[in-house]
Order: sequence, then structure tokens, then C-alpha cells
Amino acid sequence: MNRYTLPHIGKTLRNRYKIVKLLKRGGSGDTYLAVDLDLPGLPYCVVKYFQPKGLNAHYLALAKSLFAREAEVLHQLGNNHDQIPRLFAYFSEGEDFYLVQEFIDGHDLSQEILPVRCWSEEAVFNLLKEILEVVAFVHQHNIVHRDIKPQNLMRRRRDNKIVLIDFGSIKKIGILNFNEQCQPNVNIAIGTPGYMPKEQCRGKPQLNSDVYAIGMIGIQALTGLKPEKLPKNPKTGEAIWRERVKVSNAFADVLEQMVSPRSSERYHSAAEALQALLAIQESSTLKLVWSRKNIDYLLPYKKSILLLGVSLGATTSLVVIVLFYIFLQTNTLILDKPIESKSFLENSLQLIVK
Repeated sequence: MNRYTLPHIGKTLRNRYKIVKLLKRGGSGDTYLAVDLDLPGLPYCVVKYFQPKGLNAHYLALAKSLFAREAEVLHQLGNNHDQIPRLFAYFSEGEDFYLVQEFIDGHDLSQEILPVRCWSEEAVFNLLKEILEVVAFVHQHNIVHRDIKPQNLMRRRRDNKIVLIDFGSIKKIGILNFNEQCQPNVNIAIGTPGYMPKEQCRGKPQLNSDVYAIGMIGIQALTGLKPEKLPKNPKTGEAIWRERVKVSNAFADVLEQMVSPRSSERYHSAAEALQALLAIQESSTLKLVWSRKNIDYLLPYKKSILLLGVSLGATTSLVVIVLFYIFLQTNTLILDKPIESKSFLENSLQLIVK
């Protein structure tokens, strides 16, 4: 029978998982929404159906072995991290393969990262932090996702958390081929253009290939441009984006290193990129602590400073205020962003007359 008729809508697999809706159709298989007939309330689940093409009996056995290995990895990840879908079942029927996974009720990030909306630095920082935390767990198991993109990041409805989906087992088997020694050829480019670095395009992904994809998602959110729409430096291949946005130098530097075309210059893993990102946050917190200490030290003298300014006249008062604020700032760490004149004076006045 034609593969698109199996499993058809309404079919029940293993007398338990009833197919109710087609979610996505792919080149080698389809993804369905199903209900679990064995559990109270008939909760939803996701069934991924796959049928490898053109494999003889020997190659089909190897494909089944890889399928089982992949399912084991997914089971290990999903059962130990709340932001990775749990694997409920995997089985084969003849030449057909099935994965049954947890259904994530929500929407993917392609509905949030839009061309008409440019995210703030703070929003992108929080997004990257959450994604990197999940992918760092994946990388701890020496697993490369290979297809991190907005469509594979779900915003879960019940708690607003990011869930990483689609670990690509179906794609791996779907384009499986073998060498003369009947060994599976793993040097296959899997991923999405724009989010794949050069080494992944050559079929040799590394842990930091995922880091590149996450960095490109951050740049996309900041600029409102998809990766393939960003201009590239013809000599280095680097995406040109920095002048399009207003972000701190520290944050921009982290993003630049995440998306370096040369894998050797990228952060080694998601954990390393996360550490660099958190260092920015720690630095900002330290600035606030030092500023507060300096202010506390000088507050007992605020009346004297104010009286001095009044006695010297309006013009000189402004100078005193400005000098006082500069003193506070120069006794802290250097600010990443230039001080706007309006906030500069307002902050100065608040500090003295408070």
C-alpha cells in the first residue's frame, strides 16, 4: 500500500494510540496527533510514522538497530528533563517505524520571532539563556540536535517554558545510506539552511554547531531578519548584523562568538556559551552593588552638597550635580551603554535631593 495511507486517520496502533489528525507531512514520514486510549481522559500524544525507502533485508535490519538506539537516547533525555518531550513508545511493523511522544500544547517560536518585531536585549538574553540551559543538558550526553530553529522550539502553554522538540531520528533513518562495508554513512547534512554552520553543511556536525543555531535565533529576534536574509562578509562569511541593533558590547560579543563561521572560534558547547552569557548578568549585578555602596557612602553628605550648590548659584549647582554623578559612576565599573543626557540629570538630581 502507499505509505501515505498508513497509518490513516482513525487507525489505532497497538490497540492504544488512535490517530486523529495529521500534523506534518515530510519526505520520509508523517507526524500525527493521536489519543492514548489506555489513560484516563484520553490525553493527546504525537505519533511519528516513518517508512524507509529502497532498503533490502540486511540494510533494513541496520536501520531498525539505529532506530532503536535513537529511541533509547530520546527516552533517556525526555525522562530526565522537563523541557524535552518524553518518549512513550517505539516499535516497528514490517518496514514501518513508529515513535510515540509526549504532546506539547503550545506554539512554536516562529509565531513570536517575526519580521515586524525586534526584540529587546533583555528579552533575547532570557530566551537564549533558557534555550542554552536545555541544550546544555543534551550536550552532556554528547548528543547534537542538528536542527535547532524557531519551529523546533515550543512555548508550552501551561507554564510558558521553552520545549526543544524534533531530535531528528526519523530524518536520520529516512536518508540513510551505506558504504561498501555495509556501514551506515553518517556524514549527511541534516538541518535547516541559515541555522547550519559550514561544518554541519559538510555532514560533520559538532556540539557547537547547535551553539551557532541558537546564536542565529538570537540575532533573528534582535534584527527581525531570518538568517538567510542577513548580509554576509564576503571574506569571512560572518553575518553582518551588529550595526542594525542597539545592544551592549558584552552581549554582542557573546553572540558574535556563538555564530562565528569557524567552529574553532565558537564556544565549545551550550554549557560554555551559557557560562559566557551568565557572566554578563553577573557583571551587571556587580555594577549595581558597587553603585549602591558608593551612594550609601555619600548619602550622609547629600545636604552639604546641596547647600554648597545653592550657595554657588544655579549654574554652578548644575555643575556640582554633574560632578557628583560622575564621581559615583567613575567609582563603579565602566558602563556598557552611554548615559542619555535626560536620565543623566534626572538620576543626579534624585541622588542629591532624595
